[in-house]
Amino acid sequence: MLVCRDLSIELSPEDRAKIGPEVQAWVTEMEGRDVRLRGDVLAPVDLTTTVSVREDQLLVERGPRVDTAAPASGYNLIECRDLDEAIEVSAKHPIARLGLIELRPIAEA
Repeated sequence: MLVCRDLSIELSPEDRAKIGPEVQAWVTEMEGRDVRLRGDVLAPVDLTTTVSVREDQLLVERGPRVDTAAPASGYNLIECRDLDEAIEVSAKHPIARLGLIELRPIAEA
C-alpha cells in the first residue's frame, strides 16, 4: 500500500497537528487487527535518486522519474483476506482524504 499525499492540498496548521496522531491511531488499529505488517514514512520526493542502466551505461538522475501532484510519502505492507478488506483498510488511512492510497499486491511466483 503506497500512501500518496496530494501536495496541491494545503494543510492548515491545525490539520498538520492532527495528521500525525490520526495516522498513529490508524497504525494502532491495523496492528491490533494483525493487518499491518510494517510501514514507514518516505523522505521528501526531492531527495529521490533514480538509477537505471542502458547499454551498460549507468544513468543516475536526481529527483523522481515521474512528476506527480501526489508522490508516495509512505508505505504500509498489509495482509488482508481479500481486496475488499484491503480497500476498507486503505480508506480508513487519514491520507486517503488528502491524496490517494495505491494498493498493489505482491506478485506470486
